[in-house]
Amino acid sequence: MTGSKITGFSVHDIRFPTNVSGDGTDAMNKECDYSAAYIEIHTDGDLKGQGMTFTIGRGNDIVMYAIEAVANRIVGMEVETIFGDIGAFWTFLVGDPQHRWLGPEKGVIHLATAAVNNAVWDMFAKARGKPLWKLIVDFTPEEMVKAAAFRYITDALTPEEALKMLKEKEAGKKQREEEVKKIGYPAYTTSVGWLGYSDEKVRRLTKEALNQGFNHFKLKVGADVEDDLRRGRLIRSIIDDPANMPAGRKIDPATIQGKNAGPTGCVLMVDANQVWDVPQAIEYMKKLEPLKVWFIEEPTAPDDAVGHAAIRKALKPLNIGVATGEHAHNRMVFKQLLQLDAIDVTQIDSCRVSGINELLAIMLMSAKFGKPVCPHAGGVGLCEYVIHLSLIDYIAISGDMTRNVLEFVDHLHEHFKYPCSINPQGRYNVPLDPKEGYSIEMFEESMKEFAFPGGTYWVAAAAGNAPKPKHRGIED
Repeated sequence: MTGSKITGFSVHDIRFPTNVSGDGTDAMNKECDYSAAYIEIHTDGDLKGQGMTFTIGRGNDIVMYAIEAVANRIVGMEVETIFGDIGAFWTFLVGDPQHRWLGPEKGVIHLATAAVNNAVWDMFAKARGKPLWKLIVDFTPEEMVKAAAFRYITDALTPEEALKMLKEKEAGKKQREEEVKKIGYPAYTTSVGWLGYSDEKVRRLTKEALNQGFNHFKLKVGADVEDDLRRGRLIRSIIDDPANMPAGRKIDPATIQGKNAGPTGCVLMVDANQVWDVPQAIEYMKKLEPLKVWFIEEPTAPDDAVGHAAIRKALKPLNIGVATGEHAHNRMVFKQLLQLDAIDVTQIDSCRVSGINELLAIMLMSAKFGKPVCPHAGGVGLCEYVIHLSLIDYIAISGDMTRNVLEFVDHLHEHFKYPCSINPQGRYNVPLDPKEGYSIEMFEESMKEFAFPGGTYWVAAAAGNAPKPKHRGIED
């Protein structure tokens, strides 16, 4: 693919009506239409880059303006100059002083920066004829360190320390790459536990997930403790019953996370989506202790590192861990969470921080502090994105996937040209197509149907006669 200069871009507001079936619902977010603020970067040749950031509906209105403001700054730039020093490009992207004044490396501007940066990395991988994960794992340690964002975190991890870590992992990279291609990357499912689902739907989806090979399940909690206990026990009654296990299936003990696995080796996690104050989180989770969960995700405000540390300390005697990161708005929040030993699991998000450069820094810090990286993927396009991140972490950075599980939700993959997929052992298959880049290119037909407000679905919805969407995750 060729193209020497960025000539322009187009931005698209894409929204999917997931709210009609309760997909994505939790104690904090009761109205949720999975949405993508989507950008396509154009060059003077046939090379293009696609990127997006994720919202749950009306947030697209605001993020779209911010994406245009950020993307305007890169029009006219030479693509090979960008690729030659992608770290310097990231510094330029986050360095506009008037944009930084709105919120230095956080908030809406950071979401917009993620969309633009993701599109540039997508373009970089396509130009080199590799899926994104392969582009980056083929970097030398020096190239990866040069690409990562170390500003403001050198009190936790220096470039020299990172370089030493990466060099120590060099010898086994090829073996790890071949291994993960063969067996896939371990996954867990959130598709069974959205707050808006009926018990019957939870029961059906949990049994289906067992048959799909999953042994890690996540439940949304935080609205009502008795209801949470009932729903959690419902899932436990299914995943802990050997009679429900597919014939001949054996769970490798090395893949069982946490200390609270049930008799079949299956693991339950819960997610409060930031709904509690710190004391509430501690008391609520003490009441959920009978569910024997591995971790509580987002128990309180995502940038309250001290609060997370207090929650973790209080719950440790119950063998309940703490996970967060989906809404941690930059690498500095992760630095504090790690320095305070406030989390057991690092949950990066491909769109919340400013793209690959910052994510590399967060994964490197997590490796230094010995925390497994289990990315967040509940949303449109996020599963397509985050398999690349987990592969980079395993092959080049941490060298370990025995403590890691990557979130999977079975929603909306059919709208992407290179959709992610799960093998019969409940693991992500490795993206291998050299043309797919960061795997986020949408079909034009899907964009026309779900563009807001002028797409065919939304025009029909405004007229009161919207057809029932046909994509996965909507049907009951």
